[in-house]
Amino acid sequence: MHEMSVALEVCRIAETKVGRHNLDQVVTIALDVGTESGIEAANLDFCLGVLLKAPPFASAKPVIEIVPGDVLAVRYLEVDDGRPNN
Repeated sequence: MHEMSVALEVCRIAETKVGRHNLDQVVTIALDVGTESGIEAANLDFCLGVLLKAPPFASAKPVIEIVPGDVLAVRYLEVDDGRPNN
């Protein structure tokens, strides 16, 4: 199941971004998954759900959008920086 290795890489990307900017917590990780990418979106969602239960994610939720083509991309990361909303 290569979706687990993809999920691990997505988490590594998110951890790198969080650490680089000293952000407190990842809230959402949004991905675009192409219909021709070879990725089973449901399996990827499950794998991310398991991995996102650990810090610095603490129950972040994956948001996967199915798009045409062979794309596989992190669309955005939503983070909580610990400051009140403006």
